Amino acid sequence: MTRIHLRWPDGEVYAELHDTLTTRALMQALPLCARANIWGDEVYFDTGIAVELEEDARQVVDPGTVCFWVEGKSLALPYGPTPMSQGNECRLVSDVNILGQLEEDARILASICAGDEVRVQSA
Repeated sequence: MTRIHLRWPDGEVYAELHDTLTTRALMQALPLCARANIWGDEVYFDTGIAVELEEDARQVVDPGTVCFWVEGKSLALPYGPTPMSQGNECRLVSDVNILGQLEEDARILASICAGDEVRVQSA
């Protein structure tokens, strides 16, 4: 299992990632820093990585799932409902590649503000 560490001004979190083509591309790009965007209860940020949609991609995920939004070349970290959600589900804007899961409670992501610098590195 591959692990990453994400850090921002008011917090940090670790995640375990599955061995996927997208995970491999991400690990080759680390370390990286990007400015956070917020969409409902989802944090996402550009990685500059271009990958294809994987076979198990989906739009609705559990809170704390580490996702990759192919069209936006972005890591997407949902921790609650988004503007597209039905009820309390985490529904992303489109199908996303599933990379893994945060090790801590996903609600810690609520401490990330739009524009915060998020640093991602191998753990």
